[in-house]
Amino acid sequence: MSDLEQGGGAGRGGRAASRHDAFGAKGTGDTSGFGGLVAPARVLSSSERPFGDENADAIYDALERAFAGLDEAIELVVVDRGELTLHVRRERLLDVARALRDDPALRFELLSSLSGADYPDDPSGRRLHSVAHLLSLTHRRRIRVEVSVSVEDPAMPSLTPVWPTADWHERETYDFFGIVYDGHHGLTRIMMPDDWVGYPQRKDYPLGGIPVDYKGAQVPPPEKRRSYS
Repeated sequence: MSDLEQGGGAGRGGRAASRHDAFGAKGTGDTSGFGGLVAPARVLSSSERPFGDENADAIYDALERAFAGLDEAIELVVVDRGELTLHVRRERLLDVARALRDDPALRFELLSSLSGADYPDDPSGRRLHSVAHLLSLTHRRRIRVEVSVSVEDPAMPSLTPVWPTADWHERETYDFFGIVYDGHHGLTRIMMPDDWVGYPQRKDYPLGGIPVDYKGAQVPPPEKRRSYS
């Protein structure tokens, strides 16, 4: 006979089974169910060379030939899932960018997009990242160029002198993340009102929302909702 048949159920004097939120979340108020997950600490380290990717090895070898002192300009080189990311020091960004654009073996003529990212636990203390995606139409290759800055000193050079397509991308990234692109000819908010306070896509920005009345009940904003369990 099972424990339940012997009266082990909560309704018949037995001990009720403990209940857990999805994925182990408990008592956090997190309504997503992911409150109990612990993300591994980020480790900043470069991929070992040779990278084992034909395009990545060819691009970095060509950049070494084209740009003297590359080791001082590049903080990290990461190759993951067939994608090459160059983490560049902000003071050398424009020099590296011109080499990527102008050298015949590289020819990254097009900046296809630029966006921001916020990593509050970045070990370097520079949590705001500006990420540019470059395309070589000549060699049919793509790379990513990333620069990180701190909240206290969020300035970095604008890429508009090298790739004019960075213009509106940098304005949007400034608007949402607060990264200041020095040398940009018109760095203004383009999504939020001019008098808006804060940068909505930073991780410490409130989720927002307004209370909603529905059939006599009130639905609070996301950050004020309690756990459903």
